[in-house]
Amino acid sequence: MSQKTDELPEVYADADPAQLPENAFKELAADEHYRPIMHPAREYREVTPYSVIMGLVLAVVFSAAAAYLGLKVGQVFEAAIPISIIAVGLSGALAIKNPLGQNVIIQSIGSCSGVIVAGAIFTLPALYILKATHPEITVNFFQIFMSSLLGGVLGILFFIPFRKYFVKDMHGKYPFPEATATTQVLASGQSSANKGQAKTLVIASLIGGLYDYIVETFGWWAGTISTTATQWGETIAAKTKMVLSCNTGAAVLGLGYIIGLKYAFIITAGSLFVWWVLIPLMGTYGNETIAAMAPEEIFGNYARMIGIGGIAMSGIIGIIKSWPIIRQAVGLAGREFKSGAATTRKPIRWQLDISMKHIVFFIVIALAAVLIFFMTGVIDTWWQALVAWIVVTVIAFLFTTVAANAIAIVGSNPVSGMTLMTLIIASAIFVAIGLNGPSGIVASMVIGGVVCTALSMAGGFVTDLKVGYWLGSTPRKQEQWKFLGTLVSAATVGGVILVLNDVYGFTADATHTDPLVAPQANAMAKVIEPLMTGGDTPWILYITGVILALLLNWLKVPSLAFCLGMFIPLSLNTPLLVGGAIAWFVARSSKKPEISNLRRDRGTLISSGLIAGGALFGVFAALTRFFEWNEPMHNFFHNALAIVGIDYTLPFNAGTLQLAGLVMYILLIAYLWWDSCRVKK
Repeated sequence: MSQKTDELPEVYADADPAQLPENAFKELAADEHYRPIMHPAREYREVTPYSVIMGLVLAVVFSAAAAYLGLKVGQVFEAAIPISIIAVGLSGALAIKNPLGQNVIIQSIGSCSGVIVAGAIFTLPALYILKATHPEITVNFFQIFMSSLLGGVLGILFFIPFRKYFVKDMHGKYPFPEATATTQVLASGQSSANKGQAKTLVIASLIGGLYDYIVETFGWWAGTISTTATQWGETIAAKTKMVLSCNTGAAVLGLGYIIGLKYAFIITAGSLFVWWVLIPLMGTYGNETIAAMAPEEIFGNYARMIGIGGIAMSGIIGIIKSWPIIRQAVGLAGREFKSGAATTRKPIRWQLDISMKHIVFFIVIALAAVLIFFMTGVIDTWWQALVAWIVVTVIAFLFTTVAANAIAIVGSNPVSGMTLMTLIIASAIFVAIGLNGPSGIVASMVIGGVVCTALSMAGGFVTDLKVGYWLGSTPRKQEQWKFLGTLVSAATVGGVILVLNDVYGFTADATHTDPLVAPQANAMAKVIEPLMTGGDTPWILYITGVILALLLNWLKVPSLAFCLGMFIPLSLNTPLLVGGAIAWFVARSSKKPEISNLRRDRGTLISSGLIAGGALFGVFAALTRFFEWNEPMHNFFHNALAIVGIDYTLPFNAGTLQLAGLVMYILLIAYLWWDSCRVKK
C-alpha cells in the first residue's frame, strides 16, 4: 500500500518567502497555520559533504574554546549564534547554492560543542580538584570521553519524544531567546541585507582575542581589578571583609551583553548578597577562626555552601513546575508510538522525526552501554553499578523537560543546579550501599558527568529543533547527525581538559600558581567530598540555601540565577552586570525604536565576536604556555619595542597593572558602545 502525505493547507502553496512570516513569533489562532521559509513538503539540500564537514570543524573549534572559557570564568557561551554567523558568511563567500538547509545542519552539528562542554566541565574537573587531597583517585581520557558521549546520546534520545510539544504545540507561547536570534541570523542569509555581519564578527573576534591573549600570556595589565589593590580598599577588607572586584576580560564582558541586564543583575545581586552581606556578617560575628580568615576564604569555606543549597532546591522547584509538561509530552509520544503501526499516512518532511520504535530501540542500546561503562570503567561491583544506572536513568529523564523548559523561556540552562542535586542524591544512595571513599567519589563524579551532559544536551537540542522548525528543515536529519557532532565534541573536550589541567591545573601547587577557577566543578567537589569521606557536611548552610531559594521563588525572583551568583566569584559576576548595562543603554540609545533595535542586534553580534575571540585565543594562550612559547615571545616583544625606544620590562608593580587594567577595560567598553551605536538608519 502506498503511503499518503498529510494534506497541506493552502498557505503552503505559495512560493518560498525570503524572510520569516509575521506569525513566526506569535501564538496561532485556531484556524491559523505557520509557514516556514523552506516549503514543508519539498526536498532541499541539507546534509551534504560541505555541511557535515563544516559542522564538525566548528564543533571541534568551539568545543576547545568553550571548555577553556567555562573553566576560566564558569560561564559556557552558547555556540549557536556565532556558528550561525560563520555559516552564513561562509556560504556567501563560497557562493553555496541553496545554503539555508545546509546552514541549519552546520549549526546543529557545531552547537554540540557548547552543550557537551557544559556537561563535562561542570563535573569531571572535580576529580582533579579532589585528587589533590585523595591521590588514589584516577582520572583518564576514557572516563571523560565516555561520560560526555553517553550523556550526550541520552540527552538526544530522551528529548526527541518532547520535540513536537515544545517546538510545534507551544508555538508562540515560549520566547526561545537564543533560538530566535539564531533563526534571524540564518534567515538573513537569504538576502544580501546583512552581508557585512561576518566582517563585523571577525573584527570583534580579533579585538577580543588579542586583548585576552595579551593578558593571559604577557600580563601587560591586570586581568582582575580589585579594591584590595588600594590602601583604603585593603583597610576596608581587613575590618569589614567587604571587597569589590571585576574581571577585565573581553569574553566575560560579551557574555554580560548577551545575557542582558535583567539576569545579569539577578546573578550579580546574588554575588553581592554573599560578598557584601553574608561574608561581612560571618567575619564580624563568627568565631575567631572565621574572623581571622580573608574574605576569599570565608567565601570558599562557608558562604558558597549556601548558594549550593539554593541551586539544588531550585532544581527541585523546576521539576515540580514541569511535571504537567512531562505527563503531556510522554502521552503525546506514547500516542504516536501506538498509532505508528496503524496508519499509512506519511508525515510531511517538516515534521518527520526518527520513528518512535527506533527511538525506543536506541534508548535501550544507549542505556545498556551506560550500564556496561559503569560496570567496567567506573564501579567494580555489578549491583552497585546497577543502582548507579537506575539513578542516572530516572533523573536524566525527569530533568529533561526542566532543561528544555528553561532554555525555551529564558535561554539559560540550569544544568549545574540539577547536577548538584543529582550528586547529593546519588552520593547518599552510594554511601548507603557501601560505595564511599575515593572509589565513591569517582563513581559519583562520572555519573554526575553523564547526567549533566544529558541535561545540557536536552536543553541545547530544543534550540536546534526550534530553529529548524522556524526555517523548515527536516527534524530527522538534525536528530541523526546530532549524534556525530556529539561524538566529535566529546573527544575534543576530553583532550582539552587534559591539556588545561597540565598547563593551568585546577588547584594551586608548586607547578600551577594560578589555577583555573572552574567554579561549578569546585562546588561539586565541595558537595561530594564530605558525603563520601564521612566528613562534616555543612547541612545547616545547605538548608539555609534551600530556604532562601523557596523565599526567592515565593517572591517570584529567579532563584536559580540568584543562587548561581552566590557561588561564582564576585570578580566574574561584576562584568556580567557591566555588559548587561551596556546592552540596556544601547537598546535605548535612539529615540527611534527601529534604530535602537538595530544597534542592540549589532551589539549582540560584536559581543558574540568578543566571546568567540576571547575563548579561542584563550586556548592559544594555554597552548603557548603548554609548549613554553611565552618566554621567546616575551623576548621578541621586548626587543621590538626597544627599537622604538620603549623600555618594556615585566613584571610591572601591582598598582601600575591595576591602573592599566582599568584603562584598558574602559577602552574595551568604549569600543563595544561605539561600534554598536554606529548604526544610524
